[in-house]
Amino acid sequence: MLRHPAGFGGRVLNEMCQPGRRLPETGKIKVMKRWGLCLSILVACALGPAASGRAETGPVWTAPLRVLLIPADGGTEDGTKADFKPLFDALSRVTGLEFEVRVGQSYSAVIDGMCAGQADIAWFGPVSYLEARDRGCAELLGIEERGGSTSYYAGLFVLASSGIKAVDQLSGRTLALGSSHSASSFAYPLAVLRDAGIDPLTDLRALRLSESHTQSLMALSSGQVDAAGASLTSFERAMNQGGLDASRFRILARSDPIPNPPLAVSSKLPDALQDKLRAALAKLHETPGVKTDAIRGYGGKRVDRYVTDFDEADLDKAAERIAFIDDDLKAALIRKAGAVQD
Repeated sequence: MLRHPAGFGGRVLNEMCQPGRRLPETGKIKVMKRWGLCLSILVACALGPAASGRAETGPVWTAPLRVLLIPADGGTEDGTKADFKPLFDALSRVTGLEFEVRVGQSYSAVIDGMCAGQADIAWFGPVSYLEARDRGCAELLGIEERGGSTSYYAGLFVLASSGIKAVDQLSGRTLALGSSHSASSFAYPLAVLRDAGIDPLTDLRALRLSESHTQSLMALSSGQVDAAGASLTSFERAMNQGGLDASRFRILARSDPIPNPPLAVSSKLPDALQDKLRAALAKLHETPGVKTDAIRGYGGKRVDRYVTDFDEADLDKAAERIAFIDDDLKAALIRKAGAVQD
């Protein structure tokens, strides 16, 4: 027996096109004419929506997608949300999806939130993204590009009046770093120290771990430490917001390039929905009706576009640069700082 598609066309075929089936006819319909009609119906069923000129619109998703942001700069929750609101508003207009944006209490809270199924999309730092990815919780959505670059830098900062001219002069001094899950306020500043032959456990007189880049810079400004690690983006933002005087600081050393903080999707989201999000994000910068000012990224800065086919091998290569920071070293640094990181 022939197998026909379901639906109206299938019912018609079942009525008309089974071998030996007699049709109620008004007048005489030739056999060839009848089977020609059957063939037309089969073609129409096979083409589906394309036959009527309708395009597939992608998956239907009615619930708001939950977005969780790392608290990279230690600003207010409303301020951090404002950095990304234009981006997600634009994505909502293009895709028809709704987004509910929140800020996590810490880097690890965002990782755990994604892995516990409490977030569908997250903005991570490079290190925290790799942690979530390696736990099987997250997949890359896109990385911001600005001026043709998908990288940013960390720095070690000192006061301009300190007299410290080289990294090796930090031996016997005090240093403030950020979250132990942060690439640019923790891991890469440690790599700069290592290159200069400084062991943070034995050579630093004291270590302070702050909740954000900005807090580390403020500790330096107030004289609580001799140096601070932070991203150059966070430093620039802190200066622009008027809380710190740029003339009082000097960049002692700059890190190797670090891949920009990525947007990621939960690996639990349906593939079709992930594809829809990537397609929209990749073309957002050239979508009619979307203002260039809506394409925002780290620090609320306007970026040129988001790269959704970024080679994750570059993220893995960046991770190799800081692979010396294993769990034992991280735990020892936290103990030295006298603070347990969330």
